[in-house]
Amino acid sequence: MAKDTPPKEGSKEQIKAAKKEQHKFHATEAPKGAVAPMPKGYRPRLADVYTTKVQPALMKDFNLSSPMAAPKMVKIVINIGVSEAKENIQALDLAKEDLTMISGQAPQVRRAKKSISNFKLREGMPIGVRVTLRGARMFEFLDRFVSVSVPRIRDFQGVDPRFFDGRGNLNIGLKEHHIFPEVNMEKSPKARGMNITFVTTAGDNAKGKALLEYLGMPFKKPEVKQAPAK
Repeated sequence: MAKDTPPKEGSKEQIKAAKKEQHKFHATEAPKGAVAPMPKGYRPRLADVYTTKVQPALMKDFNLSSPMAAPKMVKIVINIGVSEAKENIQALDLAKEDLTMISGQAPQVRRAKKSISNFKLREGMPIGVRVTLRGARMFEFLDRFVSVSVPRIRDFQGVDPRFFDGRGNLNIGLKEHHIFPEVNMEKSPKARGMNITFVTTAGDNAKGKALLEYLGMPFKKPEVKQAPAK
């Protein structure tokens, strides 16, 4: 826009001040529809918990000599499939908006890699949305997920440890995205399934489970078989 461009005429000090003011405007005011940046210097609660409590506990449990050897979170990947986007593109926009509200980050539209005639699917068609969270947003989402969203799951009995992939990464499938309080039920009345992948550096399921358990993930406890009464 014309009002954003610095003046071409004037002293060097005026042009420099105008450029500085323009940069300040774009850094603090995000465009309409975009996600606001994280505050400078902000550190999530779970990040401090990991450094002060979880990391020393993992080193003690697995006899690790270096803090760098302790497993840690790398990223969280969230996927929402939108099969009806083939016929109604507005469904994709709703899913994209919901995932933006849930994750705090603008998602990426995923497209079909090949055509499948039985499903009326053509290569390049939008079929879902995906977002990858790292750093502060990753810890913020994990904190809200285990503290607020998981207790809202219907008939929840705990996360099954069998959902690990053998390398310490946990995959959770949800039937309803309405468990997240950020979703507007009036704008998005249809429940959508979603997949959440917690990627760690654990390398095996035991370390991965210990890491997520210390961070608050509620796992299903093994059933204790009672001895038959004599």
